[in-house]
Amino acid sequence: MPTAGLKTIIALSFVLAIGFLLVILSCALYKVYYPLLVVATYVLAPVPNWIATRCANPDDFVESTGNGVLDLGRFCTGFMVVMGIALPAVLAHSALIGIPAMVMSIIGGLLIYGTIISFGMFFQEEQEF
Repeated sequence: MPTAGLKTIIALSFVLAIGFLLVILSCALYKVYYPLLVVATYVLAPVPNWIATRCANPDDFVESTGNGVLDLGRFCTGFMVVMGIALPAVLAHSALIGIPAMVMSIIGGLLIYGTIISFGMFFQEEQEF
């Protein structure tokens, strides 16, 4: 398990700031604020997976073979991540935003989501059995 130190926190915060900067610049440079919807999808993307892992947490003594709740949470998370990539592409295809704004929005959104996942990986609680 990786340990999180001060350098990890600073590096992840820097990457998160760059992601938000790219998404905000994709809106502000072209004066169209539709790409801000990408931030909402990437911030909300880990929530179904988090809820599913909390709901499907089996007891220590009982083994559960069905993990449909976990699969549903992963599906919803994957759907929201793909929606965060596809939304700027659809907006660019319909000429609501430009191609450079689409590229900046997708890269910034992926940086935001990657940082959220990295924070979760570095700061998750270790389970003791």
